[in-house]
Amino acid sequence: MLLHQAGYSLQSNRKVLEGTSHPDRNMQFEHINAQVMAFQQQGQPVISVDTKKKELVGNFKNGGREWSPQGAPEEVHVHDFQDPGLGKAIPYGVYDLTHNQGWVSVGIDHDTAQFATAAIHRWWKKMGRKRFPNARRLLITADGGGSNSSRCRLWKVALQTLADKLGLELRVCHFPPGTSKWNKIEHRLFCHITQNWRGKPLVSHEVIVNLIANTSTRAGLRVQAELDTRRYEAGIKVTDAELANVRIKKDDFHGDWNYAIAPG
Repeated sequence: MLLHQAGYSLQSNRKVLEGTSHPDRNMQFEHINAQVMAFQQQGQPVISVDTKKKELVGNFKNGGREWSPQGAPEEVHVHDFQDPGLGKAIPYGVYDLTHNQGWVSVGIDHDTAQFATAAIHRWWKKMGRKRFPNARRLLITADGGGSNSSRCRLWKVALQTLADKLGLELRVCHFPPGTSKWNKIEHRLFCHITQNWRGKPLVSHEVIVNLIANTSTRAGLRVQAELDTRRYEAGIKVTDAELANVRIKKDDFHGDWNYAIAPG
């Protein structure tokens, strides 16, 4: 072919162009690393949090391949239209950097700041407080967007409620814009969950929870999961008065990304 002779071949797109980066990007990475090391040296908990990709529940195609008898692949629906009776699954993860353990709350409603902090609360009750009986503070590393956005007023109000329930100071460090792939939870928890359920239709919430909870690695990763059937209202507006009640202390360096919330 003429194209081959001219040095052409069929190639897929390659994700390499990140666009412009924030001028303080590297300094924020260094700041996060210093905070993580300080907390771990003091025996205080450090977690990485995020929402995994939402999944349709039902007999739909799931990416990847799984062992099956030759010529008998799993049969799934042709079209990926949400089943009104089954809905969707929203996995919100909490990854313990120190002990290589993960918690995932699987929601069925909306991915809101209240859902996110409820997942952190569940992790603490089920896993965290057993590992850190002497904890006084909790460091949360999170992306800059989504339900735990650095600009989300409801996230800060929900964190205040969480701090009051746990009796812990919550210190938060957000990753700079466009750097979510560096969040530890992405390549230490979520990628292994995706690998574990590859090629398996996510036919029910129970199946999803079980597949997540059965995720493990040779490096010792252990995961617990639970279904969160509560409803979370979307579009809640936080007033200035409500925000003023948050006991927040912003760091000198990028207080919009780094701050602490004290329990009341």
